[in-house]
Amino acid sequence: MVTAFVTMLVVIDPVAIVPIFLALTPGMNSKQRARIALRAVLVAGLLLALFAFFGKAVLGFIGISMPAFRVAGGILLFLTAMDMLFERRTKRREDSSEVEIELHNDPSVFPMAIPLIAGPGAIASVILLVGQKPGGEGLVSILGITAVILFIMYVFLRLSGVLERFMGKVAINVVTRVLGMLLAALSVQFVLDGLAEFGFVASLG
Repeated sequence: MVTAFVTMLVVIDPVAIVPIFLALTPGMNSKQRARIALRAVLVAGLLLALFAFFGKAVLGFIGISMPAFRVAGGILLFLTAMDMLFERRTKRREDSSEVEIELHNDPSVFPMAIPLIAGPGAIASVILLVGQKPGGEGLVSILGITAVILFIMYVFLRLSGVLERFMGKVAINVVTRVLGMLLAALSVQFVLDGLAEFGFVASLG
């Protein structure tokens, strides 16, 4: 449960999305931002829930085993961690946000919900975590943890203006890098778990 919570918290990364949310909602009042934040969180939650329910079935239909997906997901999360550590992910998010500001007045679905909140890393994490504990109990646990993280995201977005003034860019950068280091370690664990299921780790050890 702790690993699942930390994984989803690090991957979704509410702190890093706060300044991007502010950039996507220039000149809007608190009520307008609240509606956009709520819509973005709900859409992202629906998408992640769909992958939690049907992600493994889709993989089975395509012919991809869970160990293979764990290794691939771990590599993807490791790349995401590197982006966090070296600010590449934030830069890409800001670049896409600048384009969307000019094209749309309501960024709640795109790019907020997809791909900023429910991005490839979050989708992969949900499928991996559900696969680690098959059955109804594991599914309910992961959905509950995801709901808690999305609630934290909603609170952060509602308090985005206050958080920006209180933390500042330096503090946000520090938090993002610490989360990136944790995500890198968790991604390596996913790869090792996948290799263990294939028997590679046992044969090497």
